Amino acid sequence: MTNKKILRTTLFAAIGAVIIFLVYKQVADGKKKAPAAPAARSGGRPLLLDAYVVKTTRLDETIDASGTLQSNEEVEIKPEISGRITGLYFKEGVHVAKGALLVKIYDEDLKAQLAKLQLQQELAKTTLERQENLLKINGISQQDVDVTRNQVSAYGADIDYTKTQLQKTELRAPFSGRLGLRNISLGAIVSPTTIITTLQQIDPLKIDFSVPEKYRTSVKVGDAVEFKVAGDNKTYKGSIYAMDPKIDLATRTIRIRAIMPNAGQLLPGAFARVTISLKDMPEAIMIPSQAVIPGTRDKTVIVADSGRAKIVVVETGIRNENNVQITSGLNIGDTVITSGILQLRPGMVLKYNNIQ
Repeated sequence: MTNKKILRTTLFAAIGAVIIFLVYKQVADGKKKAPAAPAARSGGRPLLLDAYVVKTTRLDETIDASGTLQSNEEVEIKPEISGRITGLYFKEGVHVAKGALLVKIYDEDLKAQLAKLQLQQELAKTTLERQENLLKINGISQQDVDVTRNQVSAYGADIDYTKTQLQKTELRAPFSGRLGLRNISLGAIVSPTTIITTLQQIDPLKIDFSVPEKYRTSVKVGDAVEFKVAGDNKTYKGSIYAMDPKIDLATRTIRIRAIMPNAGQLLPGAFARVTISLKDMPEAIMIPSQAVIPGTRDKTVIVADSGRAKIVVVETGIRNENNVQITSGLNIGDTVITSGILQLRPGMVLKYNNIQ
């Protein structure tokens, strides 16, 4: 039994050694037959790419912005004093002239106060005349005369103040314009916080909009603007008359205000799509937008340099639907790669599928 065990063990060991040898030989033969690794793209196999040859084109530079129509002048009609409405002299939504009487507040108490002050002043004036005559014959002191004269002046000041209060009982239009809806009725008690109606001057109209800060030197007062409003295909024209001297820190834009004549077809508060035409550039460089690679600091494109890829830093300008303006970094005749740019590395051989 011992000899059989030794024989069996020796046989298993021999079979294991043969199997190990065969596996080792197979692996060694496989390594010999394995194909060589492909050459790096930087030195060998080219990609099929689309390209664009840089040339000049005519570019009309415009700025598109969103704006809002505003009244040229707008005010809420509020009383300066509290009181009861005794007269309403306007119709809602009509045009009124500057100075037109709109509202009358109860003023009988002020009229009575004014009449009393006027009588007191007349009496003081009479007393002053008598005292001045007595002063000539030394029948009264100068101090008494001065006190009475001061009283006459005080009554005069009170009369002026009361007249001013009487003026506040009449609400008149501060400028010519169109009235809004009425918020109170005859007999209502109003206070300085009560909005009776609104008055707006809608001819001309203002258009408020904002443009990016990079156009701060391109846009100036007097430039023409065009705009459209919702539900109207007509193009309206105006001109810039004021610019905010400060750049908005949140949006990095400049607020601009234009003005235009309005015959009544446009209303304040409407949304406006504003267009500003800046200048014609007959020799602008435009390339397809997909050729530009955005980066954290710079924008780059890949150009052909002696048949190989080269990365160039560029500066961009105006964009449209398909193209972007290049303001620096490219020259006329450069070949810009427009496809497969994410697979390219500097120095890779270029092969073109289509050149535009």
